[in-house]
Amino acid sequence: MTVAVLRYNAGNTKSVVNALARLDQPAVVSDDPRVLREAEKVIVPGVGAAGPALEYLRERHLDQVLTSLSQPVLGICLGMQIFCHSSAEGETPCLNIFPERVELFRTSERVPHMGWNAISSLEGPLFHDIADGAYVYFVHSYRVPLAPSTTAQCEYGCAFSAALQQQNIYAVQFHPEKSGETGAQILRNFLAL
Repeated sequence: MTVAVLRYNAGNTKSVVNALARLDQPAVVSDDPRVLREAEKVIVPGVGAAGPALEYLRERHLDQVLTSLSQPVLGICLGMQIFCHSSAEGETPCLNIFPERVELFRTSERVPHMGWNAISSLEGPLFHDIADGAYVYFVHSYRVPLAPSTTAQCEYGCAFSAALQQQNIYAVQFHPEKSGETGAQILRNFLAL
């Protein structure tokens, strides 16, 4: 199976590639439209800011590539947020796969939301064999509110979307590549789609 990890103006590609290697799944890191279109699975990781990430994608017409893919695609953290309609981070228009707006946490809790937290109300194939209340690792200051496409939620000052799904696009706010065995199982589930 060919897995492509998107190279764009965001970090964390190496952690994702290493997590896949632990599952004996090689991956190619690429921003080549042909490689992305021909891959059987595409992962959009991300640690960074929405504006520069979207600028990189648009300059290379990768925004059009990502929205045209029909194979399973997994967005992680910033990779989830760029699939939304827009982000309050720099008032950035995003890819509009999910019609939600990404908002800054407005909570008495410390921001960024960083560390282990439980996810609940799990739905869909990404969470096969994952227990409700399983802990995963988060690092983010922006959140997606609960929405019709929410497939997992988390509580941090308020309830927010820990995962979204729309057709072939799967997205998680947490980092499965840093979430121990739970994260590894989520990655296995994605690879099995």
